[in-house]
Amino acid sequence: MINSVNQSLFLSDRQNERKTGQGTLDQDAFLKILITQLQNQDPSNPMEDKEFISQMANFSSLEQMTQMNKTLTNFIEMQKDSHFLSHSQLIGKEIKWEQVVADTHGESTVRVHDSLVTAIKFQNGKTRLILEGGEVIDTVQVIHIASPNEKSKNNSEV
Repeated sequence: MINSVNQSLFLSDRQNERKTGQGTLDQDAFLKILITQLQNQDPSNPMEDKEFISQMANFSSLEQMTQMNKTLTNFIEMQKDSHFLSHSQLIGKEIKWEQVVADTHGESTVRVHDSLVTAIKFQNGKTRLILEGGEVIDTVQVIHIASPNEKSKNNSEV
């Protein structure tokens, strides 16, 4: 019989936080579940062949999707490197590029600039050009590319 009430008998006011995982199963977790299922099955009513084949097909699909994900990730990284390296050919080239400028009335006008590309950098997932004056532009702003000597030839012909 309890004659006194102490703190250990009280329920906690604090709610326990529910911890969750990533929400995805990897190959190891899938195999652990399958092995546990096989170990704990009822010997008088074992898993049927169809169920086992279905489980193995699911595992095979999971493994293939994991490999495809890794392959695509590697491909994307290689594409980033490829774009960066291909843009390095612009160093030392004269370019014309567009800049959209809003005037005081809120209307946009397009200005065309001539600049020499001095460097390339990769920033925030984009390849950017560093120009002679230190300005940094996106590659989509470029409208014309020429060797520096071609520009002087074109100017003398005009």
